[in-house]
Amino acid sequence: MTRQILVIGGGAAGFFGAISCATANPRDRVTILEAGAAVLSKVHISGGGRCNVTHHCFDPALLAQHYPRGGKALRGAFSRFQPQDTIAWFEARGVKLKTEADGRIFPVSDDSQTIIDCLVQEATALGIRIRTRAAVKDIAKVGSQFHVTIAQQAQPLVGDRVLLTTGSSSHGYRLAAQLGHTIIPPVPSLFTFQINDPLLQERSGLSVPTVQATLKLPQQPPLTQTGAILVTHWGFSGPVVLKLSAWGARALAAHNYRGLLVINWLPHLSLPQIQGELAACRSHTPKRAIANHCPFPLPRRLWSYWTTTLGIPPEQTWAHLRKKQLLALAEVLHRGTFAIAGKGSFKEEFVTCGGVALKEVDFKTMASRCCEGLFLAGEILDMDGVTGGFNLQSAWTTGWIAGQGLAGESTDTLSAAASTATLS
Repeated sequence: MTRQILVIGGGAAGFFGAISCATANPRDRVTILEAGAAVLSKVHISGGGRCNVTHHCFDPALLAQHYPRGGKALRGAFSRFQPQDTIAWFEARGVKLKTEADGRIFPVSDDSQTIIDCLVQEATALGIRIRTRAAVKDIAKVGSQFHVTIAQQAQPLVGDRVLLTTGSSSHGYRLAAQLGHTIIPPVPSLFTFQINDPLLQERSGLSVPTVQATLKLPQQPPLTQTGAILVTHWGFSGPVVLKLSAWGARALAAHNYRGLLVINWLPHLSLPQIQGELAACRSHTPKRAIANHCPFPLPRRLWSYWTTTLGIPPEQTWAHLRKKQLLALAEVLHRGTFAIAGKGSFKEEFVTCGGVALKEVDFKTMASRCCEGLFLAGEILDMDGVTGGFNLQSAWTTGWIAGQGLAGESTDTLSAAASTATLS
């Protein structure tokens, strides 16, 4: 029997779900409905246009730790489809991938269009119908089928099963709610910190490869991450800030994106060790100007920021460094404190936490526990990862599992079917 499968949302999870379903059950007629003029728009901008396909982390338990929300549910899912499977899937279709030093994986072409072309060609080869400018206005369950109303189309489409992969779209949340799901209010994740400090902003472009950064918010336990940091013309960015923004997303939203960022610029040294190094400069290089001589592996512009901030004159030499100044310098290098005045964006990639409550979805099949015949995958769910390819990996994983579930013979046997199915 030919079944009509409607995939609402033409992103990574939608395409992978459609392809997985059509591969597992070629008799199903699968249609992707994309509201925009082009499919896979987020894939296109991922990784600065290079497409950060996934991450070189092949242990499901460790992989799940990169998800501030959804990690527990994804751990089992990753045991069935994880980055190794993603790599194998794309390479089997002629897409060569490479792993960079930080573990991020990109196509060798450094062009996201390579990934887009692969997915579109695979979908086309499987007979999947791809419809753009097909915005879904409404969805209703009528008996065992779904009636899906498309903008500017008189008659609704009728589907036997539906996969919702509308990302962080408020309209997608509304469709899920119509079908009985609870929506956890979405808030931004993966964003930069605004710091209103003109002296700091003058040093835009400055970066430090490893710092320890701590986010402090009222009545919240502090959050600490380690990684690279980047000074921008509005404040701070870089992996360490993005990780803090992800893990602290809800708390930051609750505090209107105001708080304190404490940075240990020399995490490999203790406070007494920093003080000792500064004292050694006073003994060994007494005639050198403090502002021109930094005893630590830090950018000169960062060192000058701190000497200027602390009111140390450019001509003052190490011989004239007072004890109070020495202690103040050591303190700001060990725990420099900045007031967070708001949030910025992370390029054009917008990730949210929030969405469909995970307890309402069976992660063995991605089937809805609220509406028979409905499946959900990708960012519409209340799950999100840190930067580095983790959000695309959760899209591939949940999309693949959803496709296996969609292809199952009946909703009663979906879990058994999904546990034995393999992607050819």
